[in-house]
Amino acid sequence: MKYIIAFAEFWIDFIVGDDWRIAVAVVVGLAVTAMFVRMGVPAWWVLPVGITGYLAVSMTRK
Repeated sequence: MKYIIAFAEFWIDFIVGDDWRIAVAVVVGLAVTAMFVRMGVPAWWVLPVGITGYLAVSMTRK
């Protein structure tokens, strides 16, 4: 059982890392991209714009 817990803790730490907000921003970006794809809109631009926007917001945050 301790191997399973260690494996799960590794992946949580690997995905979330130091800042959980970045992980949430990426998940939201992927969800919005998927929503646009389902609507038939070319969505290649959504994730770069979202990440750039989040970067601008995170740089102003203290």
